[in-house]
Amino acid sequence: MLIKEINIRKMKMTMKAPFTTSFGTFQDKEFLLLEVTDELGNTGWGESTAFHSPWYNEETLETNLHMIRDFLIPLVLDKEIAHPDEINELFAPIRKNNMAKATVEGAIWDLYAKRNQLTLAQALGGTAEKIEVGISIGIQQNVEDLIELVRGYVAEGYKRIKVKIKPGFDVDVIKALRDAFPHVPLMADANSAYTLDDIDVLKQLDEFNLTMIEQPLASDDIIDHAKLQKELKTPICLDESIHSLEDARKAIELGSTKIINIKIGRVGGLTESKKIHDYCMENDIPVWCGGMLESGIGRAHNVALTTLPNFILPGDTAGSSRYWEEDVITPEVVAVDGYITVPTSYGIGYEPNIEVMDRFTVETFNFKE
Repeated sequence: MLIKEINIRKMKMTMKAPFTTSFGTFQDKEFLLLEVTDELGNTGWGESTAFHSPWYNEETLETNLHMIRDFLIPLVLDKEIAHPDEINELFAPIRKNNMAKATVEGAIWDLYAKRNQLTLAQALGGTAEKIEVGISIGIQQNVEDLIELVRGYVAEGYKRIKVKIKPGFDVDVIKALRDAFPHVPLMADANSAYTLDDIDVLKQLDEFNLTMIEQPLASDDIIDHAKLQKELKTPICLDESIHSLEDARKAIELGSTKIINIKIGRVGGLTESKKIHDYCMENDIPVWCGGMLESGIGRAHNVALTTLPNFILPGDTAGSSRYWEEDVITPEVVAVDGYITVPTSYGIGYEPNIEVMDRFTVETFNFKE
């Protein structure tokens, strides 16, 4: 593949409802879409999962744009690339900035799959024809609203319910949910809101038969999580602490985690995601695919990744209609009875809806030799 042109769109779309976690609330989602074009006119698409503010990690939409424009594009433009795995090596000298790297790499994976007449899932080595999906629910104003929201998603067939928690909105909330839904797979996501000083609170969650507690402690920690896991029956799942295969290896060896959430943007792309998946599979650590409130482009990448065999827990990749009145792909991602059917068209399997994209595009940038 010879990358001849790259286009970036700065997007702004309004979600159906505000989304609240322990680190903030927002409803307008700003993000980047990136399109690469090869010497034959084939195109591939990627999406940045960075938010407009550094809530989740240190990256933002603007820092991604800076890194992609000024450092990453010069490394791939007019460059002969045999396989997307090479992008990981090309970008290796640049420290961190994983979401920026994954944006470019994802587009090249899509392009590679199309050129080789493969679905992205097939190109990655995935085999599943449909994937189980769960739902992620932000912090609500009260428990009653949360229960009604969950009731609706359970009726729709979602295979797992994930709820955000924070100090003061935790044990009583989970108890109320478990009382209302005794048999629904349920997990709690703390987004690093606790410390070891809260161990007595976190231990109370053991009685509710949770599938996991996600990232209860600091976003860069694996040491204290190991201490906490020894005190809990409930499996700890690491999210923000895992940025690479090396992070995953160390956390598993320390006993810091029993489950890992793989987010493509957080770990720097599909190649690194696959490496983490393979290592976890060898070490009997189940994985699942986390969501970052993506539009259809990023959602399609998540679907393809989840077809790999060790994604044995339902991920966050709900259907497009969960978040958007209208998505930027056609057809939109649809979840039926808690399953998404993996598309069979080449590449990501969905067509960019340029008319919708144009409507929500704030600014464009073009790069070519």
